[in-house]
Amino acid sequence: MTAVRTVAVRPVVAMVRMVRSPENMSKAVCCYGKCGEGAVTVIAGGEQRIGVHVRVRNGVPPAGLRIRQVPLPHRPGRVNMPDMNTNQSVEVIVIGGGAAGLSGALTLARARRSVMVIDSGEPRNAPASGVHGFLSRDGMPPRDLVARGQEEVARYGGSVVPGRVVSAEHVDGLFEVTTETGERYSARRLLVATGLTDELPEVPGLAERWGRDVLHCPYCHGWEIRDQPLGVLGTGPMSVHQALLFRQWTSRITLFTADRVEVTDDQREQLTARGVDVVEGAVAAIEVDKDRLTGIRLASGRVVEVTAVALSPRMRAGKVLSSLGLDPVEHPMGVGEHIEADATGRTAVPGVWVAGNATDLAAQVVGAAAAGTVSAAAINADLVAQDTGIAVAALRRAQEGRERAESQGL
Repeated sequence: MTAVRTVAVRPVVAMVRMVRSPENMSKAVCCYGKCGEGAVTVIAGGEQRIGVHVRVRNGVPPAGLRIRQVPLPHRPGRVNMPDMNTNQSVEVIVIGGGAAGLSGALTLARARRSVMVIDSGEPRNAPASGVHGFLSRDGMPPRDLVARGQEEVARYGGSVVPGRVVSAEHVDGLFEVTTETGERYSARRLLVATGLTDELPEVPGLAERWGRDVLHCPYCHGWEIRDQPLGVLGTGPMSVHQALLFRQWTSRITLFTADRVEVTDDQREQLTARGVDVVEGAVAAIEVDKDRLTGIRLASGRVVEVTAVALSPRMRAGKVLSSLGLDPVEHPMGVGEHIEADATGRTAVPGVWVAGNATDLAAQVVGAAAAGTVSAAAINADLVAQDTGIAVAALRRAQEGRERAESQGL
């Protein structure tokens, strides 16, 4: 779906958002506020205009209204929403607009919660050519998946604003988050879906190929490098397991210990049985020719021909919640740091949930999306419980007031 402009609809609190762009007509649907289901629907052809303000009465736009849809270039991490004032308060703020964050926001918006996604526009999988293993979305470019997710969140009244959250505080019963440019937003609950950072070995040429032909996940990239000569660059104790795992996709595998991996006798036997070569010694650089990876050069000067490299990076969740006393901790598998949470994403800080790679380092895109939905359902249930408690307290106060008035003969 093409990113498009929006126009405000007044006096009803609503937004008209273009959702498709045929050659000779546009369709605008009311998707935000109190306009009711399908209240504003405009289909127009021929010469069209944009930027008009529409007066809606009883959910019906003026006859003959014409609106021109103007496609905009997609900008990662942004959806074209009306301007948001700083210090705005919503029910839930989602920090991070990847698969987990947008899925959580979509579920919350459909639960009729006011929700804002704050996204820095730097998805972890941006270098990859496509998302894989995501039913009905296999091969979709990551930025297209994000763009479609933003459109869906906006359709139900959610908002996505650009920004990098640098701190969060609990103030007067609300969470207040601050971006690096000074904007402040507050919410009753937080969902953190900031993903993680992959820390790569300092090998010349490695980082430039990351997500292209330097890979880490066989389920994400194995099919694309099937039957090719693959080098597994040793980074730690998981490297032998990674080499054996990638053996399912190609029989042409070389494990480079890179002076970081000690292969035990049992492991060497397993590797030999599966036809995996082991090369000892330090790695000097990644060889590239005409923008194609061609080999791994050792410190000795020897070059081993491979067309792809797999490795296990050290993965670190961000520290955006440190101001709330919630810091990442070492993962039990020793592969990095994550934010601890229960099965729904609930953290040790009441009112704060986390979803996706920030807590589950191994989650693929589809798993992160599912986790966002689970967390959103838990957040909504928590808010329902709080809303119910507030309503019960108000009811009791009203009853007590009536009883006092009756006792005093008022």
